[in-house]
Amino acid sequence: MTRRAPADLRAAGGQATIEVLALVPAFVALGLGLLQLLAVGYASVLAGGAAEAGALALARGGNARQEARAALPGWSAAHARVKVKAGRVAVSLRPPSPLNALARRLEVTADAAVEAP
Repeated sequence: MTRRAPADLRAAGGQATIEVLALVPAFVALGLGLLQLLAVGYASVLAGGAAEAGALALARGGNARQEARAALPGWSAAHARVKVKAGRVAVSLRPPSPLNALARRLEVTADAAVEAP
């Protein structure tokens, strides 16, 4: 002889499943937001390294713009802008994003300077 759960308990189990399924989009959005924040942080680190590489090239009399671009990985070079002015190298980089408008708004900039000896 098997015992069956009352009908109201069986219905509550179905409702819990529906509630969990309703939360899935919220968890997906939260996960994508966290990934976007990680991408912004990574872009910031890359921009800083590229600016420093450009400043070092400037200090030794090399091409700062070319060295800064060479310090960036392939995917990011297309999303980077390098400005060199008066001993200062500024690198602006857009992080990877599924939405181009979002990437433009999250653009990061890093700069490095070199003083004349």
